[in-house]
Amino acid sequence: MEYHLKEIKLEDYDLLQSYYNLRRPETADSNLMALYMWKEQYPTQYFLTEQGLIWVAKSSDGQYYTSVPCCKNEDLKTCFSQAETYFNDVLKKKLTMYLVDRGALEQLGISEEQYVIIPDRTYADYVYDAEKLRQFSGKKYHGKKNHLNAFRREYEGRYRFAFLDSKNEGEILPFLQEWKKGKEHTKEHELIDSEIQGIRYLLEHENTFSYRIGGVYIDEKLQGFTIGNYCEIEDMVYIPVEKANPNIRGLYQYLCSEFLKEAFPNAGKVNREDDMGLEGLRKSKLSYHPIYLVEKYTIIQK
Repeated sequence: MEYHLKEIKLEDYDLLQSYYNLRRPETADSNLMALYMWKEQYPTQYFLTEQGLIWVAKSSDGQYYTSVPCCKNEDLKTCFSQAETYFNDVLKKKLTMYLVDRGALEQLGISEEQYVIIPDRTYADYVYDAEKLRQFSGKKYHGKKNHLNAFRREYEGRYRFAFLDSKNEGEILPFLQEWKKGKEHTKEHELIDSEIQGIRYLLEHENTFSYRIGGVYIDEKLQGFTIGNYCEIEDMVYIPVEKANPNIRGLYQYLCSEFLKEAFPNAGKVNREDDMGLEGLRKSKLSYHPIYLVEKYTIIQK
């Protein structure tokens, strides 16, 4: 078999989306927009077969890896074998596959005699009931509702929600630089420069990607924004970016609630991605009461 490795290019977005839609595992990794957003941080190539799309990526320390192929569920075993053959015969490496969702793991029926299977809680995605986050109703959300009400009282007449686009780049990017200053000793700080680069890319190509940006202004100064896009097949909103001034009580709750009300009023579920293994972020994501976590695994060939 001949392998024709391809780079991720803007003009191939619709083609790649057609492969992504062959199987929808409800993971943040199946959000194609996020792949484009992070393509400089995580350089990834791919090749196509009759059954699907196979990823080939290389980490900063020179290690090759892949992730779940984009194909129909019934073709997963075949595509997995094709990925393994490429790693073994072309790269002369053992196969390493990251971010494997539980459905794929079960479909593959991986033998533990041939592979090491490692659960990876760090990259489990948090999925929420969208209406619960729009309203913060019920006892479980009493604390969130209190924060939201405190925000409304404190800044009454001084705040407004607005949709943003590329014309607001001169506000969004400086806000991110300011937000970054409070994250100097965390993993979030290490990734913020790449995230800024990715957001700039989305803004520059806003006509290609279907997303909404919601921002909150206080005294006409941008104090928070979020980016989300919707997958109709899953009835799922994906939130790859949410940033707000942490010193303003209730701002995150207002941003979360208002964005879903205004941008995606009828969506059923929300995927707010993983917690990167950060204790504070995990505590925060759990406090919004996910309806379930999307488990992920690493598969390493012995």
